Amino acid sequence: MRSFLALVLALLAGTTAAEPYSGPVKHDYPDQVYWGDTHLHTHLSADAFSMGALVTPEEAYRFAKGETIRATGGDEVRLRRPLDFLMVSDHAENMGVLPRLAAGDPGFLESEDGQRMFKLLASAPALSDVLKSKSLEEFKVGDTALMNAKGAKGGDFGVDEDFMRNVWGHVVAIAEKHNDPGRFTTFVGYEYSSGSPMLHRNVMFAGGPAHTLQARPFSSWDSRNPEDLWAYLESYREKTGSDVISIPHNSNLSRGNMFSTVTYEGEPLSREYARVRSSIEPIIEVTQIKGDSETLPSISPNDEFADHEPWRNLAKPQAEAEARQSYARSALQTGLALGAELGVNPFKFGMIGSTDSHTGLATADEDNFWGKMGGNQPSPYRARTQAQYSSSGYAAVWATENTREAIFAAMKRREVYATTGPRITLRFFGGWGYTDEDASRPNLAEVGYRKGVPMGGDLARTPGEAPRFLVSAVKDPDGANLDRLQVIKGWRDVTGTLHEKIYDVVWSGDRAIGEDGKLPAVGSTVDLETASYVNSIGSASLATTWTDPAFNPHEAAFYYVRVIQIPTPRWTTYDAKFYKLGDSPRDVIQERAYSSPIWYTP
Repeated sequence: MRSFLALVLALLAGTTAAEPYSGPVKHDYPDQVYWGDTHLHTHLSADAFSMGALVTPEEAYRFAKGETIRATGGDEVRLRRPLDFLMVSDHAENMGVLPRLAAGDPGFLESEDGQRMFKLLASAPALSDVLKSKSLEEFKVGDTALMNAKGAKGGDFGVDEDFMRNVWGHVVAIAEKHNDPGRFTTFVGYEYSSGSPMLHRNVMFAGGPAHTLQARPFSSWDSRNPEDLWAYLESYREKTGSDVISIPHNSNLSRGNMFSTVTYEGEPLSREYARVRSSIEPIIEVTQIKGDSETLPSISPNDEFADHEPWRNLAKPQAEAEARQSYARSALQTGLALGAELGVNPFKFGMIGSTDSHTGLATADEDNFWGKMGGNQPSPYRARTQAQYSSSGYAAVWATENTREAIFAAMKRREVYATTGPRITLRFFGGWGYTDEDASRPNLAEVGYRKGVPMGGDLARTPGEAPRFLVSAVKDPDGANLDRLQVIKGWRDVTGTLHEKIYDVVWSGDRAIGEDGKLPAVGSTVDLETASYVNSIGSASLATTWTDPAFNPHEAAFYYVRVIQIPTPRWTTYDAKFYKLGDSPRDVIQERAYSSPIWYTP
């Protein structure tokens, strides 16, 4: 067996690279959607390891590819449907330290934090024992002990540059080992964790080891200012000639700081700030285990679907101004105003989902949810103690092939969308030549690209005619029917005022929009006692062309699609049935997908 150093050297020399992928002939446009997770933690993350998670990056990649592994709790687990791509994004801060500390590495026991945390880790209960607690009270005691061990994440263990580079080399090598062009794609990356408030980013590298081994994980210990992260990533681009992006996540917990209208230091935004941010951060993570970041009822009061999976553990409610700078839809609106002021829109982003799982298991299905942290893995107690967590989400990418180059290019051009877990196939195009017949054509995608631009694109200027949009969605083959497709419009009027409006553009059944402007609810087939539903309502697919009835050629605007499923059981309901929990919450959820926007600039 080759040593780790030999593996890294071989990777640099290209001797372990897979054979060049030679797949079927492709169209000159993306004709395949690929599913993945860009936000997954393993035992290398200090907060994952300290809370009992022992799954390695090697095992995480195998699980994502559909192989059976053993979860830390002791169960054998397999992903029902493999993913197409994965980025393991362990925290840069103390990456890989705790496994070595727990093993008694003398280099880390020299520091005061090292000695203290070694004793704390040694006294922490085994996760498998906590999950098998005989009572709720016993579970709470064990879970609290694991939570207390999480404090090791921020310890000062005297980590030196050699250790950091050795761990980073391991991260690169494992990603390269599992990268299989045309079949399964891996990305080298990590999480930059600036908080509190939460300004975390997942850093994704486009290149291979010849480039990524020239980097090192820039962490919040280098700087808590994300603008310094961008500067580091720009220098990496210049040094290597290879690309990299930063993906903001958990904006719902940023306390108004993720999409602030001033810099981290409180200075007015500049055109250069907008240029750098829009280049480095072309997409955001809009949904994940810690809740949804699309919008809130307080900032979208006319949106009946705005209250989807909010994070309910906030110490205090967010004021409207703070919330507007924490959620994606209002940030897209603010971006229109900043674009008019600065000449560059800093918040011109596409949207993806990912899990933020700290178990090494990239799962986002309600009936196959393996939790956030170790103590949130399946047990009779989690639904009664940790129901705030969401089983979400995944990144969907329209790419020409399943390779790093093609998937990364799609993310750069924002031809991506988010789902809360279901693998809904979503197409969204904008232009001026679409006809009503185009929505029912078998070559809808070919027509969409030929006559307009896809999600993530820009509409060209027009002499005044309203654009038309081509929208199509198909249900998850293994999931629920669709309730409706909506177009969300945001715009800046000629006075500078920002607006939003939700249009139901096509829906299932024979419902009609009422005098109040609302489409009646689709109904529900959910049986809470049996945690089941049937697809006797809703539609397997929905498609239409739609014209903005209030289009003004002098007003900047964006449009994105939201797909709503029929109601289905939430993961807490599945837990209640499986564990026979009579006093556990039994909930219904309407899962969804969000396209990246299409922008119109006068």
